[in-house]
Amino acid sequence: MSDFYANESLLQAAFITLVLGGGGALLAGRAIAATWRNISTAAIAAIPMAMAVRFVHFALFDETLLALKPFVLEFAILLLISLLSFRRTRAVQMVKQYYWLYRPRGPFGWQPRQDAPLDPPRS
Repeated sequence: MSDFYANESLLQAAFITLVLGGGGALLAGRAIAATWRNISTAAIAAIPMAMAVRFVHFALFDETLLALKPFVLEFAILLLISLLSFRRTRAVQMVKQYYWLYRPRGPFGWQPRQDAPLDPPRS
């Protein structure tokens, strides 16, 4: 672990990355999905969050600010959390918003209902 964080313990690194950064990524993924934006927006939002997490490591524990390996690790963790949060929120949205068309399929998915209408209603 000394390759990634030289001046801080594993517990400190996990707290900053997972609790602070991961909490932000979770909320960002949920907010992006709630406003019906694309999943790529959630992926792009992980970049400045990883930069902020890297800055907190630098400011609090005197880590190297422009270290590539820790930044990539932190970005990957925040990206995963953001995308999972986005997908979970979108699955809940689809089932709740279009309850007559879809039913839940696991925690991250939805599927068409057996009794769903094939043709849209005509007015």
